[in-house]
Amino acid sequence: MIPVTRVDLGGNEARYLQECIETSWISSEGPFVRRFESDMASLTGQKHAIAVANGSVALDLALSILDLRPGDEVIMPDFTIISCASAVVRAGCVPVFVDAEPGTWNMDTTRIEDVITARTRAIMVVHIYGLPTAMDKVREIADKYDLLIIEDAAEAHGQSFAGTPCGGFGDVSTFSFYANKHVSCGEGGMVLTRSDIFAERAVRMRNLGFDPQRRFFHDSLGWNYRMTNLQAAVGCAQFERLDATIARKRQIGIMYREQLTGLPLRFAPDHWNESDNHYWVVGAVLDDSLGMDALALATKLRERGVDTRPFFWPMSEQPVLAPYISGREYEHPVAAGIARRGLYFPAGTAISNDEVQAACTVIRNCLG
Repeated sequence: MIPVTRVDLGGNEARYLQECIETSWISSEGPFVRRFESDMASLTGQKHAIAVANGSVALDLALSILDLRPGDEVIMPDFTIISCASAVVRAGCVPVFVDAEPGTWNMDTTRIEDVITARTRAIMVVHIYGLPTAMDKVREIADKYDLLIIEDAAEAHGQSFAGTPCGGFGDVSTFSFYANKHVSCGEGGMVLTRSDIFAERAVRMRNLGFDPQRRFFHDSLGWNYRMTNLQAAVGCAQFERLDATIARKRQIGIMYREQLTGLPLRFAPDHWNESDNHYWVVGAVLDDSLGMDALALATKLRERGVDTRPFFWPMSEQPVLAPYISGREYEHPVAAGIARRGLYFPAGTAISNDEVQAACTVIRNCLG
């Protein structure tokens, strides 16, 4: 089976982990945590970076440090992972979904103003699958209506829009370092902000709400969201090779595009609005004329030794979210369509060119 992802751990990962063991710094107090935070702050241009256990809790922490009230509305993409909507709901807020662009699959920023109400407090941006959201439009709307920007850059390590790094646009931004990310700790996350107030809250809430001047004294409830030095050690080693990782992912993405030219499927652009596609995943949407959907093709490919993953399912169609959405009905035809006809192919940095070639051969055979 050719897997969807296989992580390249051929840098300093083993050496840094050995250093953790030899020094006994395996907890969240270790020096690699501070180094990793510094690396991510420098990458994004943010003043503060707060390392946490994973990307989902990074979103929870990000929402918790903002001055949001129950019932406040947060505009967000319909086409994204449920972690984003879950964080909004757990903060007591109401998610309001916007359809995807047909080309990039990011949130259609031309539709954001259509859903703004007196209760809107923030726009959550999620950069999807390797291309950035149109942040100039998001910034313009946020300034016009005095809205916060929450930026999920989990799929956009090293990506930028108009020269500004992804993760650098948000009043609060987040990253994930799951095993399939360009920088991976296995699990891990980061919250970033320019605000001293938001950063101080995040540091306290990440660590059980400890008073910074008086340990074991609490005037607020927090969580144990800390990242370990072991996770951060792997993250630092991965960060050192981020440019090489992006180059490799682009090479794999372009191989798929070239090998599958002429077939009834559509990729996101290789280059869009001054940004090269970083191919967090190499995804494609099947043409409507095909007599199969993405699930049917995935089944055929798996039977022939090629693993895949489906596209995100729209948030507006998630049964668990039905009690929490605004009740205002909007259609999201693009998100609904690509969810049913989209899937992504093996593209981990440690997957060989021969495996990519073999996967392309199987895909071509399955699509005739």
